[in-house]
Amino acid sequence: MPLIKTWQLIAGSAVAGLALSAAAVSAAGPWDSGQRKAERDMAASWSRTGGGDHGERLIPLTAPSAPGVLSPLRAPGSAPAAPAGSHDALADALRPLLADGALGTDRGASVVEAATGQVLFESAPREAMTPASTIKIATASAALAALGPEHRIRTTVVSAPGGKIVLVGGGDPSLSARKKNPAGPGGSLVALAADTAQALRSANTDTVTLGYDTTLYSGPARHPIGPNDNIAPVSALMADEGRSGGESFSGPADRSDDPAKDAARAFADLLRERGITVTGEPAPGKAPAGAPPLAATLSTPLGALVERMLTNSDNDIAEALARQTALAAGQPASFEGGEQAVTERLATLGVDLRGARFADGSGLNRADKVSAGLLTTLLAKAADPARPELRPVLTGLPVAGFSGTLRARNAGASPAAGLLRAKTGTLTGVNSLAGAVVDPSGRLLVFAFLTANTPAPDTAEKALDKLAAAIATTP
Repeated sequence: MPLIKTWQLIAGSAVAGLALSAAAVSAAGPWDSGQRKAERDMAASWSRTGGGDHGERLIPLTAPSAPGVLSPLRAPGSAPAAPAGSHDALADALRPLLADGALGTDRGASVVEAATGQVLFESAPREAMTPASTIKIATASAALAALGPEHRIRTTVVSAPGGKIVLVGGGDPSLSARKKNPAGPGGSLVALAADTAQALRSANTDTVTLGYDTTLYSGPARHPIGPNDNIAPVSALMADEGRSGGESFSGPADRSDDPAKDAARAFADLLRERGITVTGEPAPGKAPAGAPPLAATLSTPLGALVERMLTNSDNDIAEALARQTALAAGQPASFEGGEQAVTERLATLGVDLRGARFADGSGLNRADKVSAGLLTTLLAKAADPARPELRPVLTGLPVAGFSGTLRARNAGASPAAGLLRAKTGTLTGVNSLAGAVVDPSGRLLVFAFLTANTPAPDTAEKALDKLAAAIATTP
């Protein structure tokens, strides 16, 4: 079977596999006793390990939603030379498509063969432009390089004097107060409440006051864009991304004005359901230094958080990952600290950062600047067999016509359906697309297209999709 057809069949079957996987989680319930025991064991070892979350950096498994994006990769330098004329054929196909007026007044483009680093097409590849959500590729790369795909974020409950306990936020964007979490396994306030109640009863305590600690993060919680249904106030403690009502964990939604307080209230209710009397309203405050932990819950592994962020263009996860990168670098967990830490971490990857700025992790800030060449460099590094920790940057990209923000793009009869994986980016007047595809000769190509001053989002997206489809189909 030709390689290109194999890739397409894998894409379709992978999406079906994802649906089955989600159904199994829902039926079983994401927080079974085995997982809760593992978390209790982890919590018990917390004081002995000094809070270290790092074990061996294992190579992450491909996400259930991911086609076999790595199958055509070869070691750098071992790939066959590009077929004669293929370079010119691709340029001839892309040049007129890039000139489409729907792409606005400024465009940056870069197409690179991942295995060899050969540039196959470029246009203003080093011009720094506002990338919108394609900046999440940079956020993901920095977080994975800093922490590794197996890293988990801990939310704890600690004892405090005077019959008080404190819920301490660790910045887990997967933390959920739902008894059956449709987003899949992650940090669970339900399991945390059960373990906390058990620990309190073991200490002959059945009445407490509850505080909550969000001091891990600093700086303003509100994103510079202001109140917005695309992102909650950024807090070290929130449940279900501060979403108010509904079951969706992607796309716009009404958001809590104070997600930390709402999470603490939900936790208090869960304790009451388990026979613990919680007096008064939860109050903000800092946990005592060295306070012994009663219980802990762990986030989804960072590699899976990256995949979820990229597939759904999840702004809340993106901002959390930027702050986790800052914490790993000893920087303040703020917008400014995240910017400095992401910049420094990407520099260690050997990325050309001229003109780049990472004002936030999500791409909602128009002050963000990257080049098309920077994005293709990161995508190529994620495909490098020597950098397995970066692999979720590729496996998290949505699949054209099948998943995430590409579900309805290059879909149906499009020749790129099932072949193409890419991160989308959209702000008013800004549209971008960056991803990976296997071309008809079996080479893995990475690409990025950035645009500015686009007249309308629909026509800009169609023009970008034509460019990506041309990469997928040009011999």
